[in-house]
Amino acid sequence: MAKATLKAADFASLYDGFTAPVSRFDCGRKCAPLNGGEPVCCSTQNAVPVVHKVEFDLLRTRTDLWSKFKPYDYATRQIVDELTSDCMAVHCKGARFCERDNRTIACRGFPFYPYMTREKQFVGLGTYWVFEDRCWMMSNIEIVDRAFVEEFIATYEALFIKDPTEFKTYVDFSASARRVFSRWKREIALLGRRGELLVVDPSTGAIRPGRKKDFPKAKPFTSEKEYRAAVKEAGGEVPEHGLRPV
Repeated sequence: MAKATLKAADFASLYDGFTAPVSRFDCGRKCAPLNGGEPVCCSTQNAVPVVHKVEFDLLRTRTDLWSKFKPYDYATRQIVDELTSDCMAVHCKGARFCERDNRTIACRGFPFYPYMTREKQFVGLGTYWVFEDRCWMMSNIEIVDRAFVEEFIATYEALFIKDPTEFKTYVDFSASARRVFSRWKREIALLGRRGELLVVDPSTGAIRPGRKKDFPKAKPFTSEKEYRAAVKEAGGEVPEHGLRPV
């Protein structure tokens, strides 16, 4: 496999082309009360961002927002131990200090990953299922903006050209998704390349058009009552005015 040719300047270009918010609404307001007051994607207590080392080199020239992540338990040590030699785990100062222009590619794309078919075709965006009980957006992917989808795809296609190992990573990850969902006897929800809803049969890999009713919400997002109960149990406060535009 060809070696990566990524440089820090490449990430500066990728950042410029990936600025669209995931939707017109501030979805962090829905998940933060369940996650100690911070969006699930903005705390290494929930999700550990992984970056290319050259991406970190770029970030260090632009901001002091990011630092090297220090594992704090067995699970996070395992994450760090399994990283390839050209990647590293990082930590940011938190949502209150966020600099949108200096978010990593991983942050900009969360909670989505590039989904690859068995034939290694990049057909759309899958979701990191381990966060479905904490990420409200994953139960409401129909509100994702098409501009976000288009920028996500363009960004990862450019990344794959520069780093073939990144492409293989998501081919393997998508195969893992099919194995997991096959065991669960659940279909996989995708956003297609035009932002359309798609459904994957994990046992065969077959893809068909989806509808909103094909995507049952994960607990505690199945109802407002259940959501409020979960927020109360977590010691948070329900957003007074629901979702607000970003």
